[in-house]
Amino acid sequence: MNGFREKLLANLDKSKESDIRTQHAATKTDDEIEDILFQRYREELAGNARLKQVIERGKSSDTYRFIPQFHFELPKNSDGLAQKLREEARTLFLQKRSKELLDNNELKLLWSLLESHHSPPLMGEEQYINYENYCKVAGIAGEKFKRYLTASTFARLVVSSSYPGKISVMSLFNYAMRKVWLQQTRIGLSLYDYTGQGYLNESDLESYILELIPTFPQLEGLEKSFHSFYVCTTVRKFFFFLDPLRTGRIRIRDILTCTFLDDLLELRDEEIPKDAQEMNWFSAPSALSVYGHYLNLDKDHNGMLSKKELIGYGSGTLTPIFLDRVFAECLTYDGEMDYKTYLDFVLALENRSEPQSLHYLFRILDVEHKGYLTPFTLNYFFKGIQDEISAHRAEPVNFADVKDEIFDMVKPADPSRITLKDLIVSGHGETVVSILIEFHKFWAYENREVMVTDSTASNGEETHNL
Repeated sequence: MNGFREKLLANLDKSKESDIRTQHAATKTDDEIEDILFQRYREELAGNARLKQVIERGKSSDTYRFIPQFHFELPKNSDGLAQKLREEARTLFLQKRSKELLDNNELKLLWSLLESHHSPPLMGEEQYINYENYCKVAGIAGEKFKRYLTASTFARLVVSSSYPGKISVMSLFNYAMRKVWLQQTRIGLSLYDYTGQGYLNESDLESYILELIPTFPQLEGLEKSFHSFYVCTTVRKFFFFLDPLRTGRIRIRDILTCTFLDDLLELRDEEIPKDAQEMNWFSAPSALSVYGHYLNLDKDHNGMLSKKELIGYGSGTLTPIFLDRVFAECLTYDGEMDYKTYLDFVLALENRSEPQSLHYLFRILDVEHKGYLTPFTLNYFFKGIQDEISAHRAEPVNFADVKDEIFDMVKPADPSRITLKDLIVSGHGETVVSILIEFHKFWAYENREVMVTDSTASNGEETHNL
């Protein structure tokens, strides 16, 4: 036994031998010490076997020996040097990417090459180019142009072409211009993304918009004192629609893919028709109008809106029950609403068919915070409409009929409740919300058949007179 024990000790790490002897010599028998040594030896053998497997794998694959770093922490705010280094590196990177884009002279050269290499005959007044000549242009233009003149680009454009095997020269040139514009805009936005994570927070976007104002001819008439209100008005639309969950940041990718940026950069045009300006949220007349309405509602001129003041919004028939819920759910200061919160309110009510607006309004309607609306919830808000009906001495409307009509319109997955998804999918979210919160909208819906009849009769009378 003693010989076997000595062999076990010889195979164990020598530094452990004296520990084992000292620890168990007085309390354990030789057999018990042998069992302990055996267990230790077996564990050591198993550990060596696993280590050997890892080493063998490492010989066949470098990934087991060299794991690349995949996470780099952002510099801490207190580390000024690291922050500055990161900022400089990003600026240099973006400048390099900017130099890779086509400038105006290069775009003119591209147009000239496409015109001179178009494939006859002309299709009406439009020029087309086949793939052979397309490749010639790509070869002549040079390395910088190749990213715009790829085989996949031709394949995408030829699918929508009127002529098999050829693409429109104008369509190709517009594609190249659009791609350059998007990349320029992305670089411009990325300069304000100080963390380099592909997001802009509210102050980042405000800085971007503020520096754009002098470049817009359509905003030349704006007084400097109004610039901060214009920036707030502009930024709120981006965040209302692109950040409905209120995370406080929006992706640069989302800014580029939405249509808002097109509307904003339209202000670079020297002349825009009056009706187009009124339809553009970012135009000077639109921003002044929104702010003017806010000032008109502010009867006590303290720069904030109370519930009593907000009741005059729009048609003036939003129910007090709904407004109570607005002030309960939205950010207020001592029970009053500031301009930024007012803008969210306006955007929600002016775009009630949009999912983001329905998300905003659903949060207000969901009194019980259950994530769905029940007949009880609908009745709670419809009481406000019934009060208005009584005040106008109109014929009472039975809630049960309204409830059944709402559920018939929405057709929810669960027939006893209505979720936000049900409202959006049904396509009737705007109607449902409107008849619960605004009396004149409910009245128009309730009398829609009469209004259609009157309209038809009026048109018929005009035709007869003609």
